[in-house]
Amino acid sequence: MQESRRQKRVSNVIKEELSRLIIESIQDSTSGLITITRVSMSKDLKNAHIYLSILGHSPKQEILDLFNEKKGYMRKTIASKIKLKYNPLLNFFLDDSFEYEEKIQRVMNTLKKNEQ
Repeated sequence: MQESRRQKRVSNVIKEELSRLIIESIQDSTSGLITITRVSMSKDLKNAHIYLSILGHSPKQEILDLFNEKKGYMRKTIASKIKLKYNPLLNFFLDDSFEYEEKIQRVMNTLKKNEQ
């Protein structure tokens, strides 16, 4: 499904504000590296699906639970910075594309070794 220009603009603004908020108040040395890989908005701009990539020692599910606990605070903070008709609901998901890419790379390397 193709996103409209408005959806893309709102997604980018939310991604920037959330990234800033994560750096300032959520991320610490124990949580590892938390990156927002993608934000997609519903057509009515009432829901934001935020995909997180988490690299580090902490269990990923614990960090995702922390984000879900603090999503009310994050939503309120975003609403104060971004002027929209509706303040979108934030839904956090783990983005495992990095791990998937590593797995494919390992398989490719194994195939190359077996070929030689």
